[in-house]
Amino acid sequence: MNSVPLRSENNVTDQLYRKNQIKSVVFLIVLGAALLLTVLLSLRAGSYETPIGELVKGIFGRSADRKINLVVQKNRLPRIVTAVFAGGGLGLAGCILQAVLRNPLASSSTLGVSQGATFGAAFAIVVLGLGANDRWGIPLCAFLGSIAVALVILGLSKFRQVSPEGIVLAGVAISSMFTGATTLIQYFADEVQLSTLVFWTFGDLGATSWEDLGSMASIVSILCVYCFLHRWDYNALLSGEETAISLGLNVKRLTLVGMVLCCLCSSVVVSCVGLISFIGLVAPHIVRMVVGNNHVYLIPGSILGGATLLLLGDLFARTVISPVILPIGAITSFLGGPLFLYLLFKGGKKR
Repeated sequence: MNSVPLRSENNVTDQLYRKNQIKSVVFLIVLGAALLLTVLLSLRAGSYETPIGELVKGIFGRSADRKINLVVQKNRLPRIVTAVFAGGGLGLAGCILQAVLRNPLASSSTLGVSQGATFGAAFAIVVLGLGANDRWGIPLCAFLGSIAVALVILGLSKFRQVSPEGIVLAGVAISSMFTGATTLIQYFADEVQLSTLVFWTFGDLGATSWEDLGSMASIVSILCVYCFLHRWDYNALLSGEETAISLGLNVKRLTLVGMVLCCLCSSVVVSCVGLISFIGLVAPHIVRMVVGNNHVYLIPGSILGGATLLLLGDLFARTVISPVILPIGAITSFLGGPLFLYLLFKGGKKR
C-alpha cells in the first residue's frame, strides 16, 4: 500500500536531481564562455588596437605584422595566462578552505594566509636580501609564512573548537599582525627593496615571466587534480565530521593535505603576482548560489569563476583610466569587501 507514494517521492527526487544537474552543467558552460569572452576582450584591450582575428594569429606568431606578434606574446598573453591561473587557484583554494573548515567566510585572504605569505616574501626580500627574480627563496618563505597561519587556524578550528565566527575574527587579527609586521619591514628597506615590496602589496599581473607562470601553473594544476579526485569526500564533509568518518573517510588527513595544498597555492600566487584579496571568497559563493554545495560542480565552477573575476578586474584596471593601470589588489578589494559584509549580516540575521 505504501509502495506507490514511496515510488512517487523517489521519482520527484530523481527529477529534482537531474534538473539540478542540467542547471549546474549549463552554468559551467556559461562560465567557460564568459571566461573565453573575457580573454578575447583582454587580448584586445590596450593602446595597440588591432582586429581580434590578427590578435588570435599573434598568439601563435602567425600575424603578418610582427609588432602584433611581439605585443601579444610578450605582453598581453602572459598577463592573461597569469590572471587565469592565479584567479583559478585562489578561487579553488577558497572553495576547499570553506569545505575543510566548514566555514562559508573562509578564504586565503580572510584567514590571513595571503598576508602571511606576503610577510614571508617581504622577509625574504629585505632581511635575507633575495632579489625580486629569485625563483625559489621568495616562494619558499612565502609558503612558510602562509603555512604558519594555516596551522594556527587549523589548531583553533580542530583543537580549541572555536566557532566559525571566531575563526574569521582570528583571521582578521592574524591578518592585522602580519600586515603590521610587513609595514615594519618596509620601514627598514632601501629604495630598491621598497619598490619591490610595493609590488607585493599592490598586486601586479604584468610582471610575471613564462618561467614564473610555469611554477604557478604546476602548483595550481596539482591542487585542481587533487581536489577533483576528492570531490565526493568534500561532499561527505557536508554531513558532518562524524558521518564522514563513518563512511570511511580520513578527515584529519583530508583536512591537513587540503590546507597545505591551498597554502602552497596561495603562497606561490602571492610570490608571483602579489597580494590579491577576496577572489577566494567571492568566486565560490557566486557559484554556490547556482549549483549548491555539490563539489562535483562547485570545484570547476570556483576555478572558472575565480579566473573570470580576476581577469575582469584586470581588464577594468587597465581600461578605466587608460593608459594608467590601476593596482589589481585594490580592485579586488572593492569587489570582495561588500560581499564579505553581506555574508556577515546574512549570518547575523539567521541567528
